[in-house]
Amino acid sequence: MKEHGSRWLLLLAFAAMAAGCDIATDAATRLAYDIEAGADRLGSAPGDRYSVLHRTPSKAGECAGPYTVQFDKVGALIVWCKDASGQTVSSHSTTYHARFVDTPRTYILDKPAGATLTVELERRGGRAVVADVR
Repeated sequence: MKEHGSRWLLLLAFAAMAAGCDIATDAATRLAYDIEAGADRLGSAPGDRYSVLHRTPSKAGECAGPYTVQFDKVGALIVWCKDASGQTVSSHSTTYHARFVDTPRTYILDKPAGATLTVELERRGGRAVVADVR
């Protein structure tokens, strides 16, 4: 009987993680997921554009202050979460988005708390490209 209880507990834990799959994600990874979705929505014709609006890099209680975002031309995406005085309280990075988009130049933006980040995607040479970040 004890063995069955352990299995149910493990199954319940797995189900909770699957139901809220962003439990183990961070600000950079959630932004990369939005970019992936935007690349899927981007038209296939050269010059087609799509705007990804990322409302905030945080989920409730995480990265709620101002933040800095860097899209690096070598493929890194970094988010620095800051407190009200501008001190970095956490940082998150990923290269997940590089599977779906190219970044031909480096962008570094400082955003106030709660500010929407806009990532402009454009179809160039058959690939989705980060054309602008604001």
